[in-house]
Amino acid sequence: MGELRRIADYPALLDEAWAQAHAPRAPDAPTVISTFAGCGGSSLGYHMAGFRELLAVEWEQNAADTFRLNFPRVPLYHGDIAKLSVEECLRLANVKPGELDVFDGSPPCQGFSTAGKRETGDARNQLFHEYCRLLRGLRPRAFVMENVSGMVKGDFKLVFAEIFRTLKGCGYRVKARLLNAQFFGVPQSRERMIFVGIREDIGREPSHPIGWSEPVPASSVHPHFSQILRSGARDNWCPADTMFPTITKAASTTSRTGYMSGGHFIRTRDDVERRPTLREFQSLGSFPSPFAFAGTREDGVQRIGNSVPPLFMRSIATHVRDILGR
Repeated sequence: MGELRRIADYPALLDEAWAQAHAPRAPDAPTVISTFAGCGGSSLGYHMAGFRELLAVEWEQNAADTFRLNFPRVPLYHGDIAKLSVEECLRLANVKPGELDVFDGSPPCQGFSTAGKRETGDARNQLFHEYCRLLRGLRPRAFVMENVSGMVKGDFKLVFAEIFRTLKGCGYRVKARLLNAQFFGVPQSRERMIFVGIREDIGREPSHPIGWSEPVPASSVHPHFSQILRSGARDNWCPADTMFPTITKAASTTSRTGYMSGGHFIRTRDDVERRPTLREFQSLGSFPSPFAFAGTREDGVQRIGNSVPPLFMRSIATHVRDILGR
């Protein structure tokens, strides 16, 4: 890890990133297709990094509604990825095989192994294979795949090994590394496995970005915060100079995020205890304030909890762009 920078003004950082996301794009800007796009956390990160998004794929209704609110010019395939053919994907994105720069996605992979037992019929396995089916057909110059950190722990090491072999078999040089969002400008400790692949004929090695920021203190995010609850116990308060608790990414649509578990409270400087507002969750998830959420507060909180933090993805996308020389 390189020299870490202290973020003195986190709101200003978000404002700057939002401006980057909405800056004009050159005709030759790098391109991306985002699958399992959710409400657009990864998409926003790519936009911040100067990419032009050609297509997003998402099936959940509220997530799709939120995506449309924020990315009205990006074509959205709202439906089952298993029903999206390679030909239709190419048509919607208006590209030919081999032309796309980056293919992105966070397919669930937990079903590959349950306590050492393969569950070949698990639908979550199939979603990973659908991702690979499109990867083979699109033949992008690079891909980025994000997933839970637990796949390299215990029995889930079998998941990791099979995923790695399958991705390499698609014709890519592949590297995987655990990265923590707290070192990429995001005010939460959130560790994720990031796979980066570079197509074999490109002749370049995949690699990962180096962390650049110190953990962002909660008081820098919201000056009126006095303390933030670290866990579900109401008496377990942590000082204002510590990070916000990790968001737990849902393994499926029936799972609840860490935010939704009812275990997070804040104490303000006037000694009032309360749950964070949606806007506060939004800021802690590195979503700039203009980003809009469809539906209820609970819908918005779940969208944030299920998203890749945009600032985190901005660093990854910028790094992959540099590898490709784009």
